[in-house]
Amino acid sequence: MPDKKPAVTREILRRLRRVVWAFLRSKRVRARAWLLLAGLLILMLVISGMNVLNSYVGRDFFSSIERRDSAGFVRYAWRYVAVFAASTLVATLFRFCEERLGLLWREWQTQRVVRGYLNQHIYLHIKQTGSISNPDQRMTDDIRALTTTSLSFLLMILNGTFTAISFSGVLWSISPVLFGVAVLYAAVGSGLTFWLGRPLIRLNYQQSDREADFRSELIYVHQNAEGLAFTRDEARMKERLGARIDQLVFNYRKIVAVNRNLNFFTGGYNYMIQLIPALFVAPMFIAGGVEFGVIGQSTMAFATLVGAFSLVVTQFQSISSYASVVTRLSELVDASENAALRNSRSCLDCSIDGDQVVYSKLCLKASEKDERLLLRDLDATLEPKRNVLITGPNPAAKTSLFHATAGLHEAGSGSIRRPPPEKLAFVLEQPYLPPGSLRELLTPPGAPALADQEILSLFNELGLDLEGARNGDFDTPQRWDDELSLTEGQLLAVARALLGKPDFIFLDHLDAALDGEEFRRVRDVIARRGVAAIVFGNGKTSDSGYDAVLEVAADGSWKWRDRNIPSAEGKGTA
Repeated sequence: MPDKKPAVTREILRRLRRVVWAFLRSKRVRARAWLLLAGLLILMLVISGMNVLNSYVGRDFFSSIERRDSAGFVRYAWRYVAVFAASTLVATLFRFCEERLGLLWREWQTQRVVRGYLNQHIYLHIKQTGSISNPDQRMTDDIRALTTTSLSFLLMILNGTFTAISFSGVLWSISPVLFGVAVLYAAVGSGLTFWLGRPLIRLNYQQSDREADFRSELIYVHQNAEGLAFTRDEARMKERLGARIDQLVFNYRKIVAVNRNLNFFTGGYNYMIQLIPALFVAPMFIAGGVEFGVIGQSTMAFATLVGAFSLVVTQFQSISSYASVVTRLSELVDASENAALRNSRSCLDCSIDGDQVVYSKLCLKASEKDERLLLRDLDATLEPKRNVLITGPNPAAKTSLFHATAGLHEAGSGSIRRPPPEKLAFVLEQPYLPPGSLRELLTPPGAPALADQEILSLFNELGLDLEGARNGDFDTPQRWDDELSLTEGQLLAVARALLGKPDFIFLDHLDAALDGEEFRRVRDVIARRGVAAIVFGNGKTSDSGYDAVLEVAADGSWKWRDRNIPSAEGKGTA
């Protein structure tokens, strides 16, 4: 894949302004945000004033030394201490407010992005399309960097403005020529720094991905530790990890090389700041035109003014990292917007209507890019309390139909009418059991906590014997994927689905994880609760006990056999 070359474009800056404005207008946090921001501006003005005062106190302090004035030395020394103490207090309060405002912004921004990421299955669409890499890192490291660095840069720009205004007068009063040299020196230094360091923007962007890829491989090793050990596949994994390490090290070497060239220039640039004012003011002191303390004051004023004008020089490495962060988050926003648009088409003209699941002229393709027709012109109705087996030698078609019924497959045409989402439950072939306590796992969203007896009663019906339930422990958090066998996980997933009181429960290859007796017991429990079981079989499932069978052929044609309507036998497409 070719290297991407992010840049801070007008569009990115526009989005950044939109994010900042949305934060400051948020009903939940805007009062605290504006209060902290106002406090920062006030403290910044105070700091700027203290710095100017410090330059004059320092001038008089060193002038008293030059005059051998003991009384003046003591007097100005105490003033020096007082100014330093006050400056320390104000700077500490300023830093505290900055960190609190940065934390508030990060909390608000992270919650906003996470809610959007989970909304409308955006996370699923991003994974399926592979439109962006490492979205987890973009929502953690990149948001942290965006909020703290944006705030830091904003405050540096404001502080630089106040400082430039304050010290321009000081330096002009000492020497107008020195003031002009300061402005010219900063302008030339900023231009050369940008020219030397520009490759860092692209390299920092790539480094973020390299680091995230390496971390993803390590997470994979942790999640698949047993499989890796049993198959003795360590050699292959070492090669993969070694390749990831080589990639991030190679890219980082490029960063180090650019930093080396940049540091050669910025190091000399910063050293000359200390010398230049002395070259202009020392002859004036020797000629008797100024006091000795003016040399120190001019050095401080020159360094402060050049620093205010030289943010590009002093902060370029941070700016280059910041540019990559803004680009990566902009890509996440783009991917989320595209996923939301894609999600609006993902249900194949779905509608919530009635208490049946009705497929009308439903055609399913493999994907948007793969035009293979998996299912052709399906017309079928799934009715409450009637069990249906979906079988046949076409696993891809069955999987697509399972996803399309849930509203998660958009490639195709036709329509699906469904009951409200809470009336449908889906149990995957690999059960989804999020971490948490047993009670949290089984209690439907928004419902009151389930009673112990209700859980135990259903477990007994299903033949599910979990140690925690047996010991009356329903509230200790567990990682269920690590604790349960596949059979136990499937039965627990069925229990979770049934406790939501759906009208339809769709079972994806449940007969592959359970033996014949366990599978019959599950179907009996579902039937006793008046729920229609829609079973996606593995091709070898017996059709005994079902009210209807939908058989999908390899070419996408289908047959619907209804035991109560003999005339429906053999119905299908040409």
